[in-house]
Amino acid sequence: MNNAEELRKLDRDAIWHPYSAMHSDAPVYHVVAADGVRLKLANGQVLIDGMASWWSVIHGYNHPAMNQAIERQLQDMAHVMFGGLTHTPAMALTKALLAITPAPLSAVFFSDSGSVAVEVAMKMAIQYCAAKGEPERQRFISLRSAYHGDTFAAMSVCGPVTGMHSLFADVLPEQVFVAQPQCRFGEPCTRRDIVPLANALAEQGKACAALIMEPIVQGAGGMWFYSADYLQQARQLCDEHDVLLILDEIATGFGRTGKLFACEHANVAPDIMCVGKALTGGYLSLAATLTTENIHTTIDSGDPGVFMHGPTFMANPLACSAAVTSIRLLLESDWQANINRIASALEAGLMPCRRLSQVHGVRVLGSIGVVELNEAVDMQTIVPKFVAAGVWVRPFGKLVYVMPPYIMAREDLDILTSAMVSVIADI
Repeated sequence: MNNAEELRKLDRDAIWHPYSAMHSDAPVYHVVAADGVRLKLANGQVLIDGMASWWSVIHGYNHPAMNQAIERQLQDMAHVMFGGLTHTPAMALTKALLAITPAPLSAVFFSDSGSVAVEVAMKMAIQYCAAKGEPERQRFISLRSAYHGDTFAAMSVCGPVTGMHSLFADVLPEQVFVAQPQCRFGEPCTRRDIVPLANALAEQGKACAALIMEPIVQGAGGMWFYSADYLQQARQLCDEHDVLLILDEIATGFGRTGKLFACEHANVAPDIMCVGKALTGGYLSLAATLTTENIHTTIDSGDPGVFMHGPTFMANPLACSAAVTSIRLLLESDWQANINRIASALEAGLMPCRRLSQVHGVRVLGSIGVVELNEAVDMQTIVPKFVAAGVWVRPFGKLVYVMPPYIMAREDLDILTSAMVSVIADI
């Protein structure tokens, strides 16, 4: 099948896209190639990609070093089961991750996606508590407006209003939710900000295995940037109540916020950390859950003596090779200067939005630029306007945002932000 109309019909009638209905009138654009920061469509149009394919393609598309790493690994093996076997790419990636993530993280569990990394973190926390004689610790504390993924346990710790999973509320595990911190990034955390979390830990901490948080940036639940001081105090409270701290760095890891990991803004380390998205530079699906020696040895010494999880494609060699290369490229680049350069361009380019009556607010942190509107956007009309302007921007709810590849030049950033301003002004 190569007829363009037949392909479009097949896509419309038989393929589900994320949070979409088949037979939908919502536009879906056929990409045939990608290079650098540009996507080439089947009709010949070229778009500047402001989304980095959901925040993962940090080095841009078709990067020669990334391509070479995968091609080289392919000559040895594309995949081998990880049960009872191991391979050099997994060991090299483990070494790279432990070198750059906060101490005392010292053990890595590989999985296929960010949602599964969160599932693994939650199972890890529960199994740790059981192994140390506290099987009653089964629940989790989470923040309202959080987003941690689409699988069942991950859904249960997503904000009940913004988590997009209300249909499943009656069958999800019941968790403990506290108010979203209102103290903004760069501001101190007041007693009023931290009291809801402090009260939840005091009242229900003994039934909880962990507090799970997106550090500094709440992503798909609202693109909210909150105080590093809040995260510091949350770490202290977890220690006081003997509750683990899980930090979900899937969206924020590998430089996106201006630090290698967002928790570094608060100078805190988690007990368990989840990474994904940019881990492989957007080339292949891979995620990891990291933890401490205390947690993994406690699990290993408890019943049944092993951690109870094991994906079929765990530590896929192609994905691990891509991740090792992506981390190397990031560390060898002047990535902090790149993030600062992007932040400056986003601040300047989105400034005119602050004057628009339909805009509630504009915020920038690292290479994340967010325009929050007063009303939710109409996806069927706004996305085609961005495409007509030559950029790929995919808003959700009231949020029009970008997280561009780190290699995007100032000229392309200016085109991207100008398109955002003009399209939003026309709403």
